[in-house]
Amino acid sequence: MAPFFMRDNFIQYLISEKRFSNHTCLAYKNDITQFFEFSGVMDDNDVKEVTSSLVRGWIVELMDEDYDAASVNRKLSTLKTFFKWLMKNGVIDKNPMITVRGPKKSKRLPSFVQEKDLRLEKTATLFANDFEGIRDQLILEVLYQTGIRSSELIGLLHSNVNDNSVKVVGKRNKERIIPITKELAGLINSYEIFRSDIKTNNPHLFVLKSGEKLYPKFVYRKINYYLGEVTELEKKSPHILRHSFATHMLNSGAGLEVLKELLGHSNLSATQVYTHNSFTQITNIYSQSHPRGHKT
Repeated sequence: MAPFFMRDNFIQYLISEKRFSNHTCLAYKNDITQFFEFSGVMDDNDVKEVTSSLVRGWIVELMDEDYDAASVNRKLSTLKTFFKWLMKNGVIDKNPMITVRGPKKSKRLPSFVQEKDLRLEKTATLFANDFEGIRDQLILEVLYQTGIRSSELIGLLHSNVNDNSVKVVGKRNKERIIPITKELAGLINSYEIFRSDIKTNNPHLFVLKSGEKLYPKFVYRKINYYLGEVTELEKKSPHILRHSFATHMLNSGAGLEVLKELLGHSNLSATQVYTHNSFTQITNIYSQSHPRGHKT
C-alpha cells in the first residue's frame, strides 16, 4: 500500500466516521505529507520502520524552522491519530507515538478589547446607515455579544435566529442556544429590512451585497478594520471579540460552567484560561477599593 493511499484512506475515515470539517482534514493531510517528506516514507514497509526517534527528529526540525510549540503539538496530534488508525487497521504492530512528547507550550493569556472601547456609543458611529454598514455593525455585535466563532457566524442561518436567541452549529455539528438582548434583536430586524432589498434566496443570515454567503477573509478584514478604529491592540481579529466576550462575562460575574456552554467548549479546561484575565481585573478592583490596597 502506497503511503499517500494510506493517507487518503485515513482522511476519508476522518470525514465519514469522525465527521471532521474540511478545514481540519486538510490540515491533517498536510501534516502527514510533511512528515512523509521528512522521513522518506515511500511505502507501507517504510511506515512500519518509523520510530519514536524519527518523530523526535521531525520535532527538532520543526522547532529549527521556527514553528511554535502549539503548531508542533498540533502536528504531533495528527500523527498520533494517524498511527493509532494504522494500528487499528493492522498496518503496523507497534505505535511509535506512544513515547513521544511534544514541546511545552508557553502560557499566553488571550488578548481582549477593553469594555470601554466596545461600548455602543463608541462603535455605532463607525457604521453607515445602509446595507453594508448595518451588516458590518451586526457582524461585530453578534461576535462580541454571543462569543461565537467566525465560522459559526458565517454559517448562521435565518431559521436559527429569533427575537430571543440564536442557534449555533459549532465544531463537530454540536448545537447550542445563545440568548440575545432586545437591542441585538432590534439590530437584526433593521438589517433584515436592508437585506430584503438584495433579493436573495440565500438561507444564511449574513450575505455579501451580491447575495452570496460571507467568507472567512471578508469577516477578518472587516473586524480588523473596525477594531483598528477603537483599540491599539496588535491583534484585531474576530477571535479577539470571542476572547473579549469571555473575559467581560467573567468580570461581570458569569460562572465558568455557564461560559463553557456559551462558548461551546467541550471541557472546562479550555474555558479556565479566561480566569487569568478575570483575576487581573479583580486584583485591580481590590487594590483600588480596599483601604489597605491603596498605595501611599
